[in-house]
Amino acid sequence: MMTNPPTIRFATIGLNHFHIYGQTNLLLKAGAELVAFYATEPELIELYRKDYPQAKLAASEAEILEDASIQLVISAAIPSERAPLGMRVMQHGKDFMSDKPGFTSLEQLAETRRVQAETKRIYSIDYSERFETRASVKATELIQNGAIGQVIQTVGLGPHRARLDKRPWWFFERAKYGGIICDIASHQFDQYLHYTGATQAEIVHAQVANYHHPEYPELEDFGDVVIRSNHCTGYIRVDWFTPDGLATWGDGRLTILGTDGYIEMRKYIDIAGRPGTDHLFLVNQNKTEYIDCSHLALPYGRQLLDDIINRTETAMSQAHCFLASELALTAQAKAARLGHLQG
Repeated sequence: MMTNPPTIRFATIGLNHFHIYGQTNLLLKAGAELVAFYATEPELIELYRKDYPQAKLAASEAEILEDASIQLVISAAIPSERAPLGMRVMQHGKDFMSDKPGFTSLEQLAETRRVQAETKRIYSIDYSERFETRASVKATELIQNGAIGQVIQTVGLGPHRARLDKRPWWFFERAKYGGIICDIASHQFDQYLHYTGATQAEIVHAQVANYHHPEYPELEDFGDVVIRSNHCTGYIRVDWFTPDGLATWGDGRLTILGTDGYIEMRKYIDIAGRPGTDHLFLVNQNKTEYIDCSHLALPYGRQLLDDIINRTETAMSQAHCFLASELALTAQAKAARLGHLQG
């Protein structure tokens, strides 16, 4: 007789970035049950409660951490607060899913690695530019099936619209958000490791700048990185210069070069072309093909729930999660500083 798998009960702590809605929806669509949330900002509480009336507002963080029926906690707290929260979650016997970045310093990462090794709990980071885009799922399938041969380079572009008048106070404090490479480029490091299969890498070059916003001396509005492994390389560029004339927040792209072809993903818009999102272009020895990926399923949520039940690593290995963050933090620390930045 077949039985349904147990339902994972989860709670939310920290609503400071709107990515929390993507995290929540991934789990709900995968069959998890949202039971509680906690935050201190009245306006954020009301917005979240409106969308998820089934969740109880907890009186404190401790109420959630000490509830033995909750298996998973998710968070999009202020970036510098995510790792300390994640450690507390794991020390209370629960698994943790953070918005990116999961860490804002190498010291946080080292301490979290220690706590994760001691507790054997899951510390996952929802890299939305891969886990929440369907073109990324298709690219994984194509590469695994040998469509472009051996991957030898990724070029990841992460442009964003600044909308500075709508940003919270912590967005302008480097110690809180970690710097532009730590923050935005964490996506591109995740994708570099995932699509190349690299398990180690070194930072060849990194630089950050404040080219256009001297009134915000701790803001970094541009960053780029060159990364190298023994069989592949990568280039990353991130910025806050998406113009208002674009119909979305950023023209995020990833080009994956293989020995027998290449893939380009235009994840959020195909400028002056096809409508919608999740566009993929495949070029190899046999064809040039456009693939509409907008109707594919997103597996990350279901895989993470399975990992919680079975204590496996199908959504993302713990080693991958930590290495992607280590590379971003190392590049941020090494980056040359240009423009109007503080020292």
